[in-house]
Amino acid sequence: MYDQQASQPDYKEIDWAKIDLDNLHPADVADKLEELSLEEQKKFILAQPVEFSAQCIAEMEQSQQIELISVLPPELAADILEEMSPDDATDILAALPLDVRQSILSKIEKEDAVKIKDLLKFDPDTAGGVMNTEILVLDRNLTVDQAIQLIRSNAGEIEIPYYAYIVDEHRHLQGVLSLRDLFLGPASKTLQELLAEQEQHLIFVTYDQDKEEVAKLLSRYDLLAIPVVDHDMRLLGIVTADDVIDIIQEEASEDMQTMVGAGPDETLHTPWTYSVQKRLPWLVVNVFNSVISASVVHKFEGTIAQMAVLAVLMPIVANQAGNTGQQALAVMIRQLALEPFDSKKFWRAVGREAKIALVNGLIIALLVFCGVYFWTHNLKLSLVMGIALVLDMVLGAVAGASIPLILRSLGRDPAQASTIFLTTLTDSGGFFTFLGLASLFLLK
Repeated sequence: MYDQQASQPDYKEIDWAKIDLDNLHPADVADKLEELSLEEQKKFILAQPVEFSAQCIAEMEQSQQIELISVLPPELAADILEEMSPDDATDILAALPLDVRQSILSKIEKEDAVKIKDLLKFDPDTAGGVMNTEILVLDRNLTVDQAIQLIRSNAGEIEIPYYAYIVDEHRHLQGVLSLRDLFLGPASKTLQELLAEQEQHLIFVTYDQDKEEVAKLLSRYDLLAIPVVDHDMRLLGIVTADDVIDIIQEEASEDMQTMVGAGPDETLHTPWTYSVQKRLPWLVVNVFNSVISASVVHKFEGTIAQMAVLAVLMPIVANQAGNTGQQALAVMIRQLALEPFDSKKFWRAVGREAKIALVNGLIIALLVFCGVYFWTHNLKLSLVMGIALVLDMVLGAVAGASIPLILRSLGRDPAQASTIFLTTLTDSGGFFTFLGLASLFLLK
């Protein structure tokens, strides 16, 4: 146990006005903490009760959690992690350097350390990696009255006592009871009998299911928590609604960042060298992709030389196609994130995006045709511009909707650098279509 009184720091250097603890939720305190330097954060935590420190650190960004826990005395870090729920403590420990993790684990009480070590064995992207083991487990042979007495005596140790999980003597999951049903049940009736009277479909996940699938199930069935079992139906833990909110936010931010070639786990606090390492390969890929577009323009160098106005108009075609593709790309990635993959359904969606782009393209082409004709009084040029816009906008929509599906079929993240590939197709396709049509119909 860490003795905070024996290690009081000098607080004069801290701007305490930045953190007013009166009427602040730990999440608000965490926001204030993140504005301080690492040394100031450490001094603040050293001055607080361990339980309050744990609540605040649990609400901080993970990158800052890791930095802060790493500089705290191992004994204090261990005490703080013991106060957190096992899944939160495990997430922090899993991200720490191995030597720091082992040093802290050796200071954690044996019972808590065993729970954390068990959770560390699971893949962090699976149900097992995000589940909480502090759950309400009741033997099926208990009566309702006995179960209620047991709940009252253990309620303080349970994270979210919304459901009671009924098991047999070997911890095999038998069913789930809402606390409402349990408290309204006849006092002498066993939990097994109470389960038998209910018409319910037992919804559960195995420990190795992807956490995104878990989030979809919780959302689909409007559950506050879902049990996690092994392949023999033994109850391991639960994934709760607050975990799902974190999962959804994390996956959404990962998709946005990977779409443009940034690291999925980058934040403003990520070391700049790590960001360079993640981004540079895709920027190099983008250089080669840009060469493709440049080579298309070079191929029509003579056409542009004869009619300079083409150089002014061709970015419009590429930009419209790029924007159309981005719209289709965003819709497709969102659907892939929200519902189970159905190959026929999603490929039909590509056709849907093509239809939308065709209609939008015809309308935009008509507007641009009028604008170009008003400006140049060249009917053929206006027609070429309009036709090129329609063709390239359809190409952009088909490419934007198809790229995530192709990446998925290759076993890659559907969002990974998808905008880089899309831009290459829309730019090179747009330049080739516009300049090719101009060569055919405008020049002799």
